[in-house]
Amino acid sequence: MKRMVAVLLVCFSAAGARANEGQVRLSLKEAIKAAVERNLDVKAELYNPAIAEADIRKNKGIYNTRLTLDTNFNYSVTEATSAFETGTAINRTRQFNFNPGVNQLVPSGGTVGLTFNNAYNKNNASSSRFFLSEYWNSDVSLNFSQPLLKNFGREATELGIKVAMGNKDGSNERFKTKLLETVARARTEYYRLYSLREELEVKRTSLGLARKILSDTQARVKAGVLPAMEILNAEFGVASREKELIDAERAVLNQSDFLRVLLQLPMQGEIIPIDVPTKEPFQTNEEELVRRALDIRPELREQRSNLRTSELQMKVAHNRTLPDLNFDTNVALTGIDRKYNRDLEKVGSADFPVWSVGLKFEYPLGNDAAQNEYIKSRLQVDQIRTQIRSLESNVENNVKIAIRAIETNFKQIEVTDRGKAFAEERLRSFIKKNEVGLATTKDVFDVENDLAKAKDNQIKALVGYSEAITQLWRVTGDLLEKLGITVTEKDGDSLYEQHAR
Repeated sequence: MKRMVAVLLVCFSAAGARANEGQVRLSLKEAIKAAVERNLDVKAELYNPAIAEADIRKNKGIYNTRLTLDTNFNYSVTEATSAFETGTAINRTRQFNFNPGVNQLVPSGGTVGLTFNNAYNKNNASSSRFFLSEYWNSDVSLNFSQPLLKNFGREATELGIKVAMGNKDGSNERFKTKLLETVARARTEYYRLYSLREELEVKRTSLGLARKILSDTQARVKAGVLPAMEILNAEFGVASREKELIDAERAVLNQSDFLRVLLQLPMQGEIIPIDVPTKEPFQTNEEELVRRALDIRPELREQRSNLRTSELQMKVAHNRTLPDLNFDTNVALTGIDRKYNRDLEKVGSADFPVWSVGLKFEYPLGNDAAQNEYIKSRLQVDQIRTQIRSLESNVENNVKIAIRAIETNFKQIEVTDRGKAFAEERLRSFIKKNEVGLATTKDVFDVENDLAKAKDNQIKALVGYSEAITQLWRVTGDLLEKLGITVTEKDGDSLYEQHAR
C-alpha cells in the first residue's frame, strides 16, 4: 500500500495532457486570431457595413448631374381660321424638336437647369413679310427653382445621405459587438476545453488509482487479510470511475468540435490548449471601469448614433410641416430665322432676351400627414433616449457584477488550493488506516472521490477567474483593445470595393 501512495502522488502531480501524434497544439493567441479571421458569424456581420457604404453612395447620387434629351416630330392637318393668314383653307404643319439639356440639384434644395431648345417648323402657308412658312426657332434657357420654406436647406436635401451614414456608423458598432462577443466566446471556450481536459486527466488518474486499489484488495483478500466483500467495494469503485471517464472523454470531444466550428479549424487532430489560465491578481477601479464602459461600449455607441439620426429626422420632419413656397426664375436667349445658322447667330447676339420670375405657394388644409410624421419622429427620439438610459443602467450593473466575479473567483483559487492539499493529506491518512484495518476500501474510495472533487474545484476556480476577467473586458468594451484587435471602417469599405469592381 505504500507503493499505492507513491503512485497517487505521481498521478495527481501530472500537469495537463502530453502532446502525441495527431494532436493540434493551440495557443490562446492563435485561437483569438482564428476567431477574428475565420468565424463565419463575424464574416457575415462584416457585410452590413459594406451594404451601408453602398447605401451612402446610392443616396449621394442625388447630386449626379442629369442629362436630358427631348426630341419629337409633330404633323397636323387643321382647318384654317383665316384664309387671309394662311392663303389656304387647310393648315398642314410639320414640327421637329431637338432639345438637349442638363440639370443639377444644389445643397440648398434648389434645382438649376440649362436647356438648348431647337424647333424646326414648316407649314403650307405662303411666305411673306408677315408669315414664315419654314423656319427655325431656338433658345438657350437657364432656370432655377428654390424652395424657401418646406424642404429648404442642406439638412432636408441630404437627409437620405445623413441617415445612410448614421446607419453605417450603427452597422460598424454592431460589427464590433459581434466581434467582441465572438472573441470573448473564443477565450471562454478555449479555457473551457482546458478545464475539461484537466478534469479528464483527474478521471484517468482516479481510475488508475481505483484499479490499483482493486488489485491490492484482491491480493489481500486472497491472503486472508481482508474479507471478500472488500473486492465488491473495489470493483464498484472501478466501474463508477470508468463511467465518469467515458463521460469526461465525451465532454472533451464535444467541446473540441464546438471550438473547431467556432474557430473554423480543420476537422482533424486532437486540440491541445497550451496556455494555462492566469493566477495573477487583477486590479480594478469600479468608477473608472464604469466610466469607460459608458464611453466605449459598442451597443451604447450604436444607440447614440441612432439618436443623432432620429434627431435629424425629427428636425427635417418639422421643416416639412411648413408651407410649400417656391421661388422660380428663368432667363432665355432666343432666335428665329429661316436658316438654322442665322437662328443660332440671333441666339448668340442676345438681342432677344426673355426672362421671368415668380413665387408659388401651396399648403394643405389641416396638414395632418406632415404633422403626424413630426409627432412620430419626436416619439422615436424619446424612445431611443429611454433605451439609452436603460442600456447605461444595465452596463453599469454588468461592470459591477463582473468586478465582483473577479474578486470572488480569485479568492476561490486560494481556497481550492488549500482544499486540494487537505484532500491529498486525508487520502494518505485513510490509505494508512486501511493498511492497518482501521478503514474500509469504501472509505478509501470515498476520500479519493473527495480528492477528485477538490481537484475539479481547483481547475474550475482557476478557469472561472480567467473567464471573469474576460467578462469584465467584454462588458467594458475593452476586450478588443486589450488583445490588440483594431476595427476600422476600412474593413467594410474594402469588402464593398471588392464587389464594386
